[in-house]
Amino acid sequence: MPRVLARVSIKVDETTTVDGVWRLADMEVGDVMRLAQATGDDDPRAALAAARELRRAADRTEAAVVRRARVSGLAWADIAAQLGVSKQAVHKKYGRC
Repeated sequence: MPRVLARVSIKVDETTTVDGVWRLADMEVGDVMRLAQATGDDDPRAALAAARELRRAADRTEAAVVRRARVSGLAWADIAAQLGVSKQAVHKKYGRC
């Protein structure tokens, strides 16, 4: 199966849009789809487990994107703004990246 690639266009502000293709933490498309569908399972334990795995994948993806952003020279303040958190919060969480 192909890796999860998402072509996205993110509106940064009124005049800036970032376009790109990102990979979702080395998960395959089918895996992500099955987990997303499983969050609607009638068994709350199964739904919660699926939500947990989606969150873990999203966390891994966010960490990888933050590392790439720092390597490309993006400031902590810019990264924080895109993630919707304070500069201090993003630096505390990813400062060793």
